[in-house]
Amino acid sequence: MSPPSLPWRGPGPGRPDLPLPPAKLPLRRGGRWRKRWRYLGVFCDELLLCAARVGVGPLGQTFWAVWDRDSGRMLERTRMLGPIARGEVWTEPASGEDTGRLEWAPESGPALVRIEAGEHGGEEPLRAFLRVGAAEWVESVCPTGDGDGYVWTRKRVAPVECDVRIGGRRIRLEARGVEDESCGYHPRHTVWDWSAGVGELSDGRAAAWNLVSGINDAPERSERAIWIDGTASEPAPVRFEDLDAIQLEDARLEFSARCERRQEERRGFVSYSYRQPFGSFTGTLPGGLELAEAFGVMEHHDARW
Repeated sequence: MSPPSLPWRGPGPGRPDLPLPPAKLPLRRGGRWRKRWRYLGVFCDELLLCAARVGVGPLGQTFWAVWDRDSGRMLERTRMLGPIARGEVWTEPASGEDTGRLEWAPESGPALVRIEAGEHGGEEPLRAFLRVGAAEWVESVCPTGDGDGYVWTRKRVAPVECDVRIGGRRIRLEARGVEDESCGYHPRHTVWDWSAGVGELSDGRAAAWNLVSGINDAPERSERAIWIDGTASEPAPVRFEDLDAIQLEDARLEFSARCERRQEERRGFVSYSYRQPFGSFTGTLPGGLELAEAFGVMEHHDARW
């Protein structure tokens, strides 16, 4: 049976009386491992970047990818972690104070996401400081349809000051990014499509989105969100056409890839395969809102965890 009062969407009253961040969730519930991740994507014409930390039960992973227009190439790395290892991606207070504590779901306000990756396999070392500004979260708690499983997630669109050093090169700019924090008890086999992007409408207003199918995608009170000038609304369910386009209720986004992360792996009780291209979007958002330009990510993920 699904937990009561779900799905729920916030901010607002009625937050479910369940173990939810910032409280610590049990490692297992109903025979399912806890899965959690914190992802930051920064999207603009000059730079496409992602940095993430993932945990499935006792297993951990960090990954990052950087594509910059000047070099025309993508650098990326995925690292498996021990239970308490910090790895190559972590979050700390925006002040830069190193408390030695990993931040999975910072309470509020700004945050600093860091990438520290040494030289490996002939690749240049990479160091990045990503200072995320304050913005309001869209939060949701959704049943999984698998016993009493549920998933908590929250998303926000915020300005990000980027200081990226690749070997002897340095890229400094400010762009908008999408943060994704998730924690819960997904079904053993979960398949989903997801997209996040930022851009500008033809009338000059800022636009952004978080769209998904196959996970946290109830008809209402889902994690789906579209932001126009910082104000969020929930669109109707969407349909992904491979990783080429997204069909919305009365709108359509077309995608053109510039680079792509992809991987297939099996580690103990976890196996997964995914494709995650980064690039640009054209088309419209609901209400006949035409994009002038937009950049972001598409993803197809198949996980047994």
